[in-house]
Amino acid sequence: MVDTRAVPALKEWASAIQALENGRQIMVMRKGGIVEETKHFELKSPAFYLYPTYEHQRKELIKSSDQSYVEESLAEWVPEASTVRITSYAEVTQDLEIRDQEMLDRLLEYHMWTADFAESRLKWKKKDPLHVLILRVYRLQEPVEIPVLPEYNGCRSWISIPNGLVPREMTPVLDVADFADQVQKINETLRM
Repeated sequence: MVDTRAVPALKEWASAIQALENGRQIMVMRKGGIVEETKHFELKSPAFYLYPTYEHQRKELIKSSDQSYVEESLAEWVPEASTVRITSYAEVTQDLEIRDQEMLDRLLEYHMWTADFAESRLKWKKKDPLHVLILRVYRLQEPVEIPVLPEYNGCRSWISIPNGLVPREMTPVLDVADFADQVQKINETLRM
């Protein structure tokens, strides 16, 4: 019998998920989607699956050294697909609230986005902080295809997927020491 309880998934660019899965970065930036219930980002769960999206990612928003992530993800994308492939799971270890440009600039080397794009995220909904989520990412040992439901569409951060559709066995992308080292470097950079 399939467990029909729902589990959370964070919608994120497929290219960013690839960067997370490759250990290129351990963070995502969130302000909240246009159709968020509260109109701003809320961390609804400390752990979740990563649900890939494709519509808004563009090469010019990514540093030239990381644009291959966009190219690879778009090569796999079928706009009319009735399923999406879930390949990873994440646990939030820190939710950093960034409120000024100086703090954001300090993080530039730790993510794939251009300085201009990161700045535009900070300035959008100026009264709200930019949430930089530090994630411990795990690859699912067996990726799974789940149906694309109408409620998954739209500019929202969170969706709920049926629990019985996702596997439980997973492997951390970075070992404990490498992950701790990256977290320490980010935190030291922000304290400068």
